[in-house]
Amino acid sequence: MRRELKTAALALLIFTLALGVVFPLVIWGISQLAFPGAANGQQVKLHGRLVGSAIIGQSFTLPVLGKDGRPAEVSGRVLLRADPLYFQSRPSATEPLPDNGAASTFSNLGPNGILTETEDARRIREYLALNRPYDPTLSIAQIPVDAVTASASGLDPEISIANADIQAHRVAALRHLPLAAVLRLVARHTSSRFLGFAGNPSVNVLELNLALERIGRTRASGARAR
Repeated sequence: MRRELKTAALALLIFTLALGVVFPLVIWGISQLAFPGAANGQQVKLHGRLVGSAIIGQSFTLPVLGKDGRPAEVSGRVLLRADPLYFQSRPSATEPLPDNGAASTFSNLGPNGILTETEDARRIREYLALNRPYDPTLSIAQIPVDAVTASASGLDPEISIANADIQAHRVAALRHLPLAAVLRLVARHTSSRFLGFAGNPSVNVLELNLALERIGRTRASGARAR
């Protein structure tokens, strides 16, 4: 009996060390050498400061201010609105806030339900209100699906080219940039189809907005130099 217990204890110790310590460390080491970017979550940094991930969506919002000039709240939650200076990500159904990386989820609403219809109609109104002042020809028929529906994960970091091209009119106007220059930025941050045939080309929103910030800093530095 004692011999069997010793054997079992020794086997437990060996397998714990081998599979619980050595194996994870080996895999971690290989991943750090072979593809460190992907292994560390494809972190995006600005001036050495972590600002997000290339594979996790991010919201670009401002607080809604009340009549007293303070952020408005509903049920203890600050109301947010889209920051018009930035390209906006795909809608997200995560809670308690959109693009919550700790709570990846989808809305779980049926495609033909009343709640889905109501939510889609609200997003369409908001999209038109945000973008039509800068492109009067924009119609409901032109709004891409990804501007209205949330992704399955709620963390989609990319939007369609059509979505980005529509938003480019607003961003260019508010940042006092030529529309052609903003569209070139969109093209520069557009990824191709996977393996050349799977999926559709898409635009990484975080990387695109960081490129806009770099242009802003360059223009500001040039103005000070003059």
